[in-house]
Amino acid sequence: MTLEERIEHAKTSIFKAVFPNTTNHYDTLFGGTAMHLMDEVAFITATRFSRKMVVTVSSDRIDFNKPIPSGTIIELIGQVIHVGNTSMKVSVEVFTEEMYSDKRELSIHGTFTFVAVDDTKHPVPILG
Repeated sequence: MTLEERIEHAKTSIFKAVFPNTTNHYDTLFGGTAMHLMDEVAFITATRFSRKMVVTVSSDRIDFNKPIPSGTIIELIGQVIHVGNTSMKVSVEVFTEEMYSDKRELSIHGTFTFVAVDDTKHPVPILG
């Protein structure tokens, strides 16, 4: 399998409903909850790509472009965007969809870096 095919195969998409127990006093999704979900999707993407144990080592800028109201559906899409020797970067986009219309828009975008590790938590090559 080529690198491009492997990246495409690892692309991960998860849908969630935004309920009141995940929102703040503005009735929009908590930023920390969004970041938790983004890291989870990024982790799954990185694991599917490498098929190795991976750990999050950093998150780059996370842009909260649009608030995500209660009563909407979100789709989180993770995709590998860079592969190094022992690390990889995963982009995560969060789209908001209204439940009863076709309206859909990009709400959040961020990048997470993962390192592949062995049983002793030491870095190992991603590929190979």
